[in-house]
Amino acid sequence: MGYPQQYPPQGPPPIDNNMTMSIVAIFLFWPLAIPAIINASKVNPALQAGDYAGAQNAAAESKKWSKLALIIGLSWYGLWIICCIIMAVAQVGWFANTSAVTTP
Repeated sequence: MGYPQQYPPQGPPPIDNNMTMSIVAIFLFWPLAIPAIINASKVNPALQAGDYAGAQNAAAESKKWSKLALIIGLSWYGLWIICCIIMAVAQVGWFANTSAVTTP
């Protein structure tokens, strides 16, 4: 003699706001990480207001800006490291050539 079990209504699945990736991106290329953080901070209030489409849109924008910041920042640091290596090799080669002075 039981009543059918009632389940609480389930809302939409949670959306990842990408805040962590946005904060990491600020250390690599901050100009593009700022819009990522702004959009990531819009996700949870939109979910609480019931605007699931707005939360998805803000999360997608945050992810887009974060990825761009990560790609540009990592590429920039990689290029910087390659240039430093090339300069170090060039300096070693230059010093190797100047130390062998021959006298006539």
